[in-house]
Amino acid sequence: MTLPIDGTGIFATLPPHKLRRWPDVDGLAGVDEAGCAPLAGPVVVAAVILDPAARINGLDDSKILPEPTREKLYARIVARALAWSVVAVGVEEIDRVNIFHARMAGMVRALERLTCVPRFALIDGNHLPRPLPCPARALVDGDAIAPSISAASIIAKVTRDRLMREMDARWPGYGFAQHKGYPTPSHREALQRLGPCPEHRRSFAPVRAVCAKEQASMPVQAELLSPL
Repeated sequence: MTLPIDGTGIFATLPPHKLRRWPDVDGLAGVDEAGCAPLAGPVVVAAVILDPAARINGLDDSKILPEPTREKLYARIVARALAWSVVAVGVEEIDRVNIFHARMAGMVRALERLTCVPRFALIDGNHLPRPLPCPARALVDGDAIAPSISAASIIAKVTRDRLMREMDARWPGYGFAQHKGYPTPSHREALQRLGPCPEHRRSFAPVRAVCAKEQASMPVQAELLSPL
């Protein structure tokens, strides 16, 4: 049975600044994602239940942490957390349902795959996915506020960065290892020059525009190749 997502109890009503403290109860999950804005690659969602007795210093929004710091914290989180999970929602699903719904689906899956059933979830952002396996609260900028969301943001970011480095080896020339699929000038230039690879999100406007340009040029190319 799915519990109502309108959270009850202390975590549903605490002001955000009081959520900065280290969790003092078991079963509080933090949920965050990495990779909504890129033009390529999956969106990765993580859920983490921290151990009240195993504090991890230095947790923060993964976007402001240097890569070496994220990697160190990743190792500490997976070693000390009571439970953690991470899921990747692929390009096919993103293009089929759109990035918002792909992100929401990933959050539900990440919570469902925790080995400990969460009692409550703090979810980064201003929307709650439906249905959820536990009561929850959406928290804007939660990755910079609640330690459990910060931990989830680090797991998601490190996991996605590793996936993008692997993708760079499979699809060289785009610079995935450097920009991680984000729409940087160098990525846009490579996209124009090489065309999209299978990991590009064709529902995103810059990729869609390149696909349309390629399709428009196909009859001309066929005409040029036709025998006299």
